[in-house]
Amino acid sequence: MKRILLLILIMISSIASAQAEQTKNAEQSVMCMFVQTAHSVAFNNGTLTLKGVAPTTLFFADRPKREVGHMTMKDFLKDWNEGKDNFATDPPNAVLSIFDKDKITDVVIVLSKPRLKDQNLSYDVSILDGEMPAAGGESSLFIDPRGMPRTPTSRAGVHRRERRRHAIRRR
Repeated sequence: MKRILLLILIMISSIASAQAEQTKNAEQSVMCMFVQTAHSVAFNNGTLTLKGVAPTTLFFADRPKREVGHMTMKDFLKDWNEGKDNFATDPPNAVLSIFDKDKITDVVIVLSKPRLKDQNLSYDVSILDGEMPAAGGESSLFIDPRGMPRTPTSRAGVHRRERRRHAIRRR
C-alpha cells in the first residue's frame, strides 16, 4: 500500500512539474510584430526591395507580456527559418506604408524569401490589397506576428477591415 501511495505521489509530482514547465514555456512565448524602415522602396516582377533599410528590425508585443526592442537584420533573417511556426513555412502578411510628399500609400502583402545585399533588403511578395508602386519614398514595413499571419488584431488585418469599411461606405 505504501508503495502504491509513493508511486501515486511520484506520478502527481511528475505531472505537476510537466505542467509547470508548460506554463513557464507558454509565458516565455511571445507573439511579436516587426517593423522595418527604409529610405525608399522599389518593386519589380514580384520583388520588393527596401533600399537603405535600417540595420535593425523593431519588434514589439502587447499581451500577455509587453516587450519591445531591436534585433539586428542578420538575426531577423536567421530567425526567418527557425521554430515550429517559422515565416519560411507560414509566410507572414505585412503592410508596406510608403510616405511620399503628397500621400501615403498602404499595400497589404505576403512576404517570402528575404535576402539582404549591402543596405538593400528584398522580399518576394504577393499583393493582397492595394496597388504597389514601382518606386516610392521613405517607408515602414509592418510584419504580422510569427505563426499568426492572419490574426484579426494584426496590422494587416486592421488595414483590411478599414479598407472594407471604407469600400462599403462608398457604395
